[in-house]
Amino acid sequence: MLAIQRMPADIFPRLGSPTIYVAQPYGGMDPSQMEGFITYYYEYHFLYITGIEHVESKSIQGVALMKLVFHPDTEMSGAMAEVVGYVNRARAFMPPGAVQPFIVRYDAGSVPVGQLVFSSSANRSVGEMQNIALNQVRPLFATLPGVSAPPPFGGNQRTVVVRLDPDKMRQYRISPEEAVAAVTKASTVMPSGNVRTDDVMRIVSTNASIGADVTEMMNAPVRGTSGPSVYLRDIGVAEVGTDIVSGYAHVNGKRTVYIEVTKRADASTLDVIRRVRAALPAMQAVCPKDVTIDLVFDQSKYVANSIRSLINEGMLGALLTGVMVLLFLRDWRGALIVVVTIPFSLLSAVVWLWGAGQTVNIMTLGGLALAVGVLVDEATVVVESIHSNLAGGVPRARAVLDAAHKTAGPRLLAMLSILAVFVPSFFMVGVGKQLFVPLSLAVGLAMVSSYLLSTTVVPVLATWLMREKHGDEERQWWRRAYAWYAGQVVRWRWPVVGAYVVVSGLLLWLLIPRVQTEFFPGVDAGQFRLRLRGPTGTRIERTELIALKALEVIKREAGPENVAISTGFIGVQPPSYPINTIYLWTSGPHEAVMLVALKPSATLRGEALKERLREKLRETLPGTEISFEAGDIVSQVMSFGSPTPIEVAVQGIDIAASRQHAAKIRAELEKIPELRDLQYAQPLDYPTIDVKVNRERAGQFGLTASGIATSMVEATSSSRFIEPNYWRDPASGNGFQIQVEIPQNRMKSMEDVASLPVMSDGSPRPLLADVAELKYGTAFGAVERYNMQRVVSLTANIHGKPLGSVAGAINAAIRRAGDPPRGTTVNVRGQIPPLEQTVEGLRLGLLLSIVVIFLLLAANFQSVRLALAVISTVPAVLCGVVLMLLATGTTLNVQSFMGAIMSIGIAVANAILLVTFAEMRRKEGGTLREAAVDGARGRLRAVLMTATAMIAGMLPVALGLGEGAEQPAPLGRAVIGGLVVATVATLTALPAVYGVLQRDRAWHSVSLDPDDPESRYRQA
Repeated sequence: MLAIQRMPADIFPRLGSPTIYVAQPYGGMDPSQMEGFITYYYEYHFLYITGIEHVESKSIQGVALMKLVFHPDTEMSGAMAEVVGYVNRARAFMPPGAVQPFIVRYDAGSVPVGQLVFSSSANRSVGEMQNIALNQVRPLFATLPGVSAPPPFGGNQRTVVVRLDPDKMRQYRISPEEAVAAVTKASTVMPSGNVRTDDVMRIVSTNASIGADVTEMMNAPVRGTSGPSVYLRDIGVAEVGTDIVSGYAHVNGKRTVYIEVTKRADASTLDVIRRVRAALPAMQAVCPKDVTIDLVFDQSKYVANSIRSLINEGMLGALLTGVMVLLFLRDWRGALIVVVTIPFSLLSAVVWLWGAGQTVNIMTLGGLALAVGVLVDEATVVVESIHSNLAGGVPRARAVLDAAHKTAGPRLLAMLSILAVFVPSFFMVGVGKQLFVPLSLAVGLAMVSSYLLSTTVVPVLATWLMREKHGDEERQWWRRAYAWYAGQVVRWRWPVVGAYVVVSGLLLWLLIPRVQTEFFPGVDAGQFRLRLRGPTGTRIERTELIALKALEVIKREAGPENVAISTGFIGVQPPSYPINTIYLWTSGPHEAVMLVALKPSATLRGEALKERLREKLRETLPGTEISFEAGDIVSQVMSFGSPTPIEVAVQGIDIAASRQHAAKIRAELEKIPELRDLQYAQPLDYPTIDVKVNRERAGQFGLTASGIATSMVEATSSSRFIEPNYWRDPASGNGFQIQVEIPQNRMKSMEDVASLPVMSDGSPRPLLADVAELKYGTAFGAVERYNMQRVVSLTANIHGKPLGSVAGAINAAIRRAGDPPRGTTVNVRGQIPPLEQTVEGLRLGLLLSIVVIFLLLAANFQSVRLALAVISTVPAVLCGVVLMLLATGTTLNVQSFMGAIMSIGIAVANAILLVTFAEMRRKEGGTLREAAVDGARGRLRAVLMTATAMIAGMLPVALGLGEGAEQPAPLGRAVIGGLVVATVATLTALPAVYGVLQRDRAWHSVSLDPDDPESRYRQA
């Protein structure tokens, strides 16, 4: 119980390659400047870091985001230290004003598990809500264990804004550069110092730093030489406000702010949400009475329900397993002994998993549920053998002891064979290893516990509880019928073996190509994320209208009563909070991302709803591109950071050549009917105003390009980065920046920009247009790089077919587009590489499992023929798995592949027992036919019991009726299909194969002990 209470619980084990993000802001810098002056120097230095696998970067206006992906075995503490060191070195090459970046460890498991939404009944401004969320609530939230707390979404940093009036600046002949210099001198931060007066050490404070009344700063002169003095109040106003708004957050279509509840990769979703809920009253207490905080999009409910469903299915499976054992043994005492081993084995496995540092997740629980059916095998073999001994009139204690001795070796070999099928998972790489190792450990530890219990506890309980006498089992008609049937099979063994080989080979050859593949079973959690992209460069106010219209369409199609809640973010993250780009990336003001949760009562959902919305949104919002992305926790984790399943990246030094080739690939991808939402990931034609300074003419006025550019900053951005200045709020004690800007509503056209005064000596001319040429143009709105090479990528979703079925068509489309230009490469990314890597690892793992089992059997039996006889049941398992997957419309995925591997282990274990008992009969002097028939008949009940118990145990899992139960359902279906066919093959084909392989072989002991009387190497 202590292990269960202390083991963290989550939906998945820790997944993904170790990753570090570096987010660097520089407000106002365009994407090409961010790329050349910021990103390049970071990338250059990051490639020195030990263990680096690759470096990705995205540069948009104001922010550069770099993703450092490391090899799985990298020691991340040292890697983080190296990243910090190289960040500091790279910053020496960067332009003045570049602040320190955010450096964050963020893996695939570090996903948002909820949102804290702020609302006010007093209609507070977004700036006020931002200040409450950031400075009053976030300190309580960020200190919760397991939480990674980004700043609030939807607002911007509080600041003192000096807004300049361009008309008055022209009137007084003041350039923006002069205004910024005046503000810098009007309020400055200087050490206060001390003065010793008598016996008192006094702190000396001045009002050089503006106090509570920020308008006091406006009394500072801008120019006070010859002529009338000009003060800051003459050309602008000051107020406590926020930095330039670059994005809005919506909740149910209304502006507000929210904080993403993001867990660390090693934290439990359930624990994080539980702590957040417990802290909500304290958070609410620090807010004004009119402000309410709500926790929405709570992913812990889905995680808890999925775990609960899996536990319930496991318990139901255990119950059905016990019923099957009771039906076969027809002895409640024996059935009780068998069933008792299940909970003790599972609890022992849980303790061992805890010691191994594993968590409670769908893989470890799936492994324990998978083990339920096979756990009874160890105890069943012992109890069934005891029954056989008691039926022969052997006294109870002797019957128990003989059965324990007789079955100990075969049971150990069977257990090792089952464990052997999981050994290759420890040699896999990537996601496959991260998923399968916890499942393998769960099954393996439960099996070891079961063997130990069946060797120790079961004989004791059997001696205490079982009756002395049992009915003569030879009188059971079904045993006699099977004995006759097995005799005919052995008699006609050559035709039977030939038919078995031909039929199984033909089925595998015809059916395996028909099975569709995907990485992980799809799940409908009732949530989806929609990315809207208006015409490139669209203002956030216009994009906001697009988002509101899209929300109306969603409510109309899904039904207003079926939409539980919706949140959205419109625009880009402000440079004040570049860390938020890690949690939600947008490439410009033209993008909006919406997260929608449906109520359980909604009938139209999943892919059907998405397809409907695609059609309606195209009609309602012409010119707007849409793309659906992972919305729930399962989809987010399994997407491994990719927004869509399909991504085709064209990278190279020549971005123009890459773009041209990407256009050819897009034309070919459009021919694939299963693709949806096909679009470029980057805005390629962002509208610009190109200002070309005539340096010669500027020099005639005594101006430089640097001075002209500085005068432009306040009109297009603010002085926040180029001239840092600060103000302390006496009410809260917090420090904020002072920045100078020209209101955005005064810069509405190229003419407004052209009329900016750039002279700093009071002359009426020149204006910007006098020394520069202005014209409209386009540029890349976002520059993405992969290992320092620029990338143009295409993204798409899939509809109607699993991922694996579309991968071939995508590769074919890339080939049809022709060879890329010299120096350009095309790479398929997204979810296809992890899928291919995992499937290849599973195939290799399956082959290695068979090889390991074969070597294990050959070493035990000292006979290649007997090892081949046992392995001969594997084709039947694969046929059964394939038939079941096709019959139920299930894909070959992580879960179903593991079910197939488990089926092989169980089938081999049953075959081992049959062959072992047949060899025992030959040792006693029986003929080949007698050995084959007696071995099959003697193990008939045990084989049937094991198979039916396993099938019964997997039946609840295979049905997938609970919430989230569709994830492990393929595993149960694969196990059932494989065992049904394998059981038939074990009882039919295996005796025939045994008869063919051992037809001319006399029995001899495999012992090498010279003191063993039966050994061929015995020495007198």
